[in-house]
Amino acid sequence: MMTSRVRALVLVISFLFLAWTVYARAYQLSGMIIGFMAYLTWSHYREGTVFIATQAFQKQDFERARYLLADIKKPESLRKGRRNYYEFMMGNLALKAEDYDEAERHFQLASRLPFRRPNDKAIILVNLANINLRRKNYERVKAYVEVARKLEVTSRVAHIINKIENEIPKDQS
Repeated sequence: MMTSRVRALVLVISFLFLAWTVYARAYQLSGMIIGFMAYLTWSHYREGTVFIATQAFQKQDFERARYLLADIKKPESLRKGRRNYYEFMMGNLALKAEDYDEAERHFQLASRLPFRRPNDKAIILVNLANINLRRKNYERVKAYVEVARKLEVTSRVAHIINKIENEIPKDQS
C-alpha cells in the first residue's frame, strides 16, 4: 500500500535493478522484476491508496484520509471492491465539510456498488436519507428508508432508521 510518489520511487529502483539484471544476463530475475513492475503499475490503477486511506479514516485522521484519496486521479478505474469504499469515504468527508451536494453524489455512486454486507449498504442509504431530510425532500427520505428497511441491518442501524422516520412530518407520511 503506497502513495503515487512511493510507487514511482519503487518503480525507478526496480528499473535500475532490471537494467543491472539484463547487463548481468540474469534473465529469470529480469522476468521477475518485470512481473513485479507490472503488478505495481496494475495495483496503482486498480487498488490505489484506498486501503491506507481506510486505515486513516478509521483512526479518524480525516486530513490524511483526504490526502490519500486525493492521490487517486481516476477513481472510475478502481476495482468495485475498492471503489465502493472510496465513494463511501469521500461522501463522509464531504458530509463533515458540510458539502451536501458532493456528499450526496458520492453516496449515490456508492449505493450502486456492491458491498460485502447489507448493513454497509444500509448505512449509505441512511446517509442519503439524512441529507434529504435536511433538504426537506421527504419523498426521497421515505424511498431511502424503505430500501434500507428491506436490508438485513444491525440493531444500531435499525434504530437510526426509526429515528429518521420519526423526523418526517406527519402530514408528509
